[in-house]
Amino acid sequence: MSFQSPLITAIVFGISLAFILGTIAHRLKVPPLVGYLLAGVIVGPFTPGLVVDQRLTLQLAEIGVILLMFGVGLHFSLKELISVRRIVVPGTILQVLVSSLLGTGAAWFFGWPLFGCIIFGLCLSVASTVVVLRTLQDHRALDTEYGRLAVGWLVVQDLLTVIALVLLPALSGIFGSGAPQSLNFGVYGSALALTLGKLVLFVAVMLLIGRRVIPAILHYIAHTGSRELFRLAVLSVALGVALAAAELFGVSIALGAFFAGMILSESPLSQRAAEETLPLRDAFAVLFFVSVGMLFNPNVLLDEPWRLVLTFLLVLAGNGALTILICRRFGGSLANAVFVGVVLAQIGEFSFILVDLGVGLKALPPDARDLILGASLLSIMINPAIFYAARSWRRRSEPASKPVSAVLEPEAIEPTHLTDHAVLVGYGRVGRLVATGLQSAEIPFLVLEEAGDARENLRSTGVELIVGNAAQDAILDAANLAAARMIFVAIPEAFEAGQIVQGARKRNPQLRIVARAHFDAEVEHLLQLGADIVIMGEREIAQAMLAEARSFQDSTLETQSGV
Repeated sequence: MSFQSPLITAIVFGISLAFILGTIAHRLKVPPLVGYLLAGVIVGPFTPGLVVDQRLTLQLAEIGVILLMFGVGLHFSLKELISVRRIVVPGTILQVLVSSLLGTGAAWFFGWPLFGCIIFGLCLSVASTVVVLRTLQDHRALDTEYGRLAVGWLVVQDLLTVIALVLLPALSGIFGSGAPQSLNFGVYGSALALTLGKLVLFVAVMLLIGRRVIPAILHYIAHTGSRELFRLAVLSVALGVALAAAELFGVSIALGAFFAGMILSESPLSQRAAEETLPLRDAFAVLFFVSVGMLFNPNVLLDEPWRLVLTFLLVLAGNGALTILICRRFGGSLANAVFVGVVLAQIGEFSFILVDLGVGLKALPPDARDLILGASLLSIMINPAIFYAARSWRRRSEPASKPVSAVLEPEAIEPTHLTDHAVLVGYGRVGRLVATGLQSAEIPFLVLEEAGDARENLRSTGVELIVGNAAQDAILDAANLAAARMIFVAIPEAFEAGQIVQGARKRNPQLRIVARAHFDAEVEHLLQLGADIVIMGEREIAQAMLAEARSFQDSTLETQSGV
């Protein structure tokens, strides 16, 4: 079936089918990303029926990678990246080397040429950035010690992949059809020097120029008061830096976007920038998983079952078990090592790029692409189950009385001991003003906030903080709403606010619930779900202005009557 608008078709059918299958997966207690992957298989070229333009979907998926990495950079400072260098730099290099050797040995067993074996080994050694970050975000683990280690591991893997992508075409002339031929150190050395020089230049430009220019641009736009212009400015920075990194410096778009976010993370506007990119980031990240499913040929399950199983096991061993051992060897705790190994136990977008390069250089047969895609699909689908097993192991291995350490157990949230208190959901611009008022009135309260930077802002104030999304049952339970006096829902997202209001009312029918809204429809929505008072900012501003007008008129009449 052909359509006149392939771009719109790819977006509509990709997102719609992902929504349907993701909802079904959620109902079956399976991670929604499994539904997204199956949606891609259904609209892919290897299954009958509707076929969506694969090339367009892959390009749309790259936007998701850019926005996702930009968002991670907003919550990841250069100081945090440097703090984990002692483990991630030597650890990642050793992991990629050993994993590549394991994959090379498997490909040699398949009977492929040596150069192709090397490329195949590299494909099995690098994890999917999108999958790792999505896992860390879903479990609120980006700000944990193992979250920082995992992100640092990804950054080093990304740098190594960039170097490999530049050097492999040069090496193809050395290896020829299979056996090594004359070694041209001039070509090899110049290619390596040029790649490293571009990487150093990019980092220098971002630290010396981008560190001043990017925050300055966003601060200027923020002072215009236009939310639309600010949103466009954030998107322009994320997409523009990523494109410039790829086209001008030969750096991957993911790494470019990460650096752009990391540079902006030092600005007070970082939280607002993260909020503005969140809806697009989630939508395009879904398209990434759809695009992965589209690339998968189900026939490989019948044609090459044993090769696929071996490739899949090598991914788990090389990216998972091996990472655990190496992380421990370089000083990481057992819990950190286990969780880092678990989130890295899969392969994704960089593996697809490498295998496509190998097939294009005629170093790998087309079957290699199917094996890589099949192993990627299987490893991504099984990754949530492995993470759950690791979480269960940690829960069993640690006494309940042991304090929460740097490796934060996502589900083991410490409940508050406050009673007759207020709960403040959101610590943005509105939430900070509410918190100041509650402190002035000496009302005991705690804050529920998903953004990790709130921890730094609240640390000096002594206010209790529970980090997490208040729409989740575990977070609301930890806030002890049954014994609370009132709750302020100060977040701007009406959908999540509705879930919080509904959950709060369910836990305490007598609770006083105050929420905020932007539109009349949102006011009605929140009132129907159980809010006592919904304050719409625009309406309150108008009433304050009218009150000022009435006050001015009254004072004028008094003056005239006195005369």
